[in-house]
Parts: sequence; structure tokens; C-alpha cells
Amino acid sequence: MGLPRRRRRPLGPVLKARGRTRFCVPVPLSFPNDYPALLAEIDTWQARARTNHPGVIPCQAGCSACCRGPFDISVADALLVRDAVRSLAPADRAEIGHRARAQIGRMREAEPELAPPWDVGTLGERRFDALCETLAREPCPALDTAGRCRIYDHRPMICRLMGLGVRTVAGQVIENACPIQDDFPAYRRLEPQVFDMDRWDVAQEPLLASAALELFGTEERSGYETTVAGAVLLDLP
Repeated sequence: MGLPRRRRRPLGPVLKARGRTRFCVPVPLSFPNDYPALLAEIDTWQARARTNHPGVIPCQAGCSACCRGPFDISVADALLVRDAVRSLAPADRAEIGHRARAQIGRMREAEPELAPPWDVGTLGERRFDALCETLAREPCPALDTAGRCRIYDHRPMICRLMGLGVRTVAGQVIENACPIQDDFPAYRRLEPQVFDMDRWDVAQEPLLASAALELFGTEERSGYETTVAGAVLLDLP
């Protein structure tokens, strides 16, 4: 898939308010009051791009080219993943749990200090980037043998954003990080699609606090970040 950091580094100053740069743009006062509704805004943005550019965007079920290597997800995503895995059939849940344990084990081989609840933020950006490099070919634990996501309807925010370049209202460009776009010339040439990422970032802040309260009993853990494997293991002994 290439470098996993491409799923996180370009998003830093745009997506994350915690200790990072923000752009000053007008922000509406009305936001979705639950995280799935906020994620649906990204789905709508993706669907609009498909409508506006028919036959250009090749992303489809079973293509898991971008589902390789660990990547950081927010506390709201972690709660979403945990609950999605809970709802699966026992056999699927057991298999995802097995894969998640194996991946966390390999992460700990590289970073022995990583420990429950698997907060990758404790590693710092440089060490986590190096870890991503080391495990760049690791498939996401949520994939089945055909490369389909078992929790697709409840996948994290970054998974929904993948496949298109983004142009924010403030003019920041986040390049398309699809690792196979060179195989599709029209897709590779597709301009970044406008999405109000700054508004989205502001809207998620109270939802991060709510998720932290549910997972950890305190809103002070709203900056918690883990991986899909770490989120799966939150619910397993």
C-alpha cells in the first residue's frame, strides 16, 4: 500500500485540533449530535463525487489496497469499531479478535512500551510513523479472506475519506492517497473534491468527549488514539 503515514500525516493540520494548527473559517452552529451522522457527511461527499464523475472512481467492495498497515483512529472511531465487532457473528468476532491480537503482538515487538488500552499517541508521532513503516503490509484485522471489510458500515472516518483528494474551504489540499491510482489515469487526474473539513473537525470535538466518557469514564481521554486492532482488543480480555 505504500507508506501508512499517508493516511495520517497529510490530515494532521486539518483534521486534528489537539495541539495542531486550525484554519479560521466561519463555522455553522448546527452539527450532527451523533458520530455516525457526522460520518454520513463524508459518505455523502463520496457519493456526490461518484455522481459528478461517473465511472472514474474505481473504489469497490473487495478492493483493500488502502487497508494495509496500522493507522491511528480517534476515540469515537474506536468506540464505533468496538461496538461493530460486538455485533458480529461469534465466528467472525473470534477471527477478528485473533487477527487483532496478532497485529498488536507485532506492534509490541517493535514498540514494547505499547500497552493497554493501546493508545498510540503515547508513542509520539515519530515512533508511530516508524511503526507504520515496519508493518506497512499488515492487512487490517477487519478484512475477510476476500478482502472485504466485515465492519464496513461502521468503518472509521479515515477509511471513509480514502479514495479522493480533498480541498478544504480554507484552501488546504489533501492529496489522494490511493496506492493504485496510477492504474487508472482518469482517476489519477481527478481534482481534489471540496469538503468542509474544518467544520467537520469542530463538529467532532464534543463527540470525541462523549466517546471518551463511554469508553473510559472521563472526557479527559478525548485525545485518545488507537488502531483498529487496538479498538477490537478494548472489548477482549
